[in-house]
Amino acid sequence: MSAEVRRPTVLVTDVGRGSSVAIIRSLAGCGWRVIAGDASPSSVGFHSRHVRERFIYPSPTRAPGAFVEAVLDGIARWSVDLVIPVTDAAMLPLSAERERIPGSCRVAMPDREPLRLAADKDRTLAIAADLGIPVPRSQLMDSAEAARQAAAALGLPLVLKPISSRTYRDRRPVEAFEVSYASRAEDVLDRWHGLQGRVGILAQEYCAGEGHGVGLLMHEGRPLAAFQHRRIHEVPLTGGPSSLRESVKLDPVLYDYSVRLLAALRWTGLAMVEFKVGREGPKLMEINGRVWGSLPLAVMSGVDFPRLLGELYLQGPPAPGVEPQLTYRTGVRARNLGLDLVWIASALGGRGGRRPFPVPGPAHGVGGLIGLLDPRCRLDLLSLRDPGPAVAELPLILRKLWTSARAAGLNHS
Repeated sequence: MSAEVRRPTVLVTDVGRGSSVAIIRSLAGCGWRVIAGDASPSSVGFHSRHVRERFIYPSPTRAPGAFVEAVLDGIARWSVDLVIPVTDAAMLPLSAERERIPGSCRVAMPDREPLRLAADKDRTLAIAADLGIPVPRSQLMDSAEAARQAAAALGLPLVLKPISSRTYRDRRPVEAFEVSYASRAEDVLDRWHGLQGRVGILAQEYCAGEGHGVGLLMHEGRPLAAFQHRRIHEVPLTGGPSSLRESVKLDPVLYDYSVRLLAALRWTGLAMVEFKVGREGPKLMEINGRVWGSLPLAVMSGVDFPRLLGELYLQGPPAPGVEPQLTYRTGVRARNLGLDLVWIASALGGRGGRRPFPVPGPAHGVGGLIGLLDPRCRLDLLSLRDPGPAVAELPLILRKLWTSARAAGLNHS
């Protein structure tokens, strides 16, 4: 009798996210041994029946050095073959110290230079423009004078984007930066002063339109699989991660732009290339160079990115003549329930913040409430064969809604 073939062991980080749970379920379905990791003991992924070990590590945001040490210890303790870092906060410290990771273990992340270029929105737009990919008019605000000139040069309203959403330096805590909007020239200068010396700021024309994301798995710039969705609800209302989305047919133009851009970076791994599609056609927004939040929708639609990613890193790429997977079911909808309830509450309350352009209002919020009853729309975490994560999410959602309602009441008292 032949010896039993050893099953790969995979460590998945940030298992409080629906995307991480989708990875857990997919890889466990391949017969692989899955270890779930997170900094919070209450993370929903710990409740999946597919998890073999639960790994609570230090926060990669607040204590990135301790996080790396814990992951290295976990790799040795469980003989981990593959680590899948799901968030930027996990990926950045691991990327900075990738030389310390044992050769017997792979980490599903791009090489250091492509990752650096993709994280820099200014460089991304410059590379795209050189490739003939349409981009918004933008200006790097590297001085107070440049900030003053941005409004005059680009017009109002303006989108003010940190050139990097996350920064990590010298094992110090990972800093997060949010996109903001300016309807007055004074807002532009205030934003520059607030972030001076911490991160570069990109002033960008506001592009109206529908958000589309092209998710890809690449190997050294070669596409292995692709999927496209459109954003129906985004949190915050002014734009951000999708809480409700729908799979759509792969647009050949957006696919071509996405592949050419990632090929220029010789990208390996997962990435989502984000566009705004409006009256003037598509314009590139950015590269999301990691596992994206709407990954469960892709899996539901028939593109098993987690399995393909695991096979790429542990078994190698498909043969050169193998065509990429470009077909999947369209018209599939899925929602992140907790995030979509925030969207509904924000729309009902008219809480778009300072809004230099229209955002969903109470009528849209009522429509969102009614939409919760649509049985055709799936939930990121809900699975009858693995109910634990969805059940564990409910008290977390109730606690968040109670906290938000209480804060709103205090603000109006």
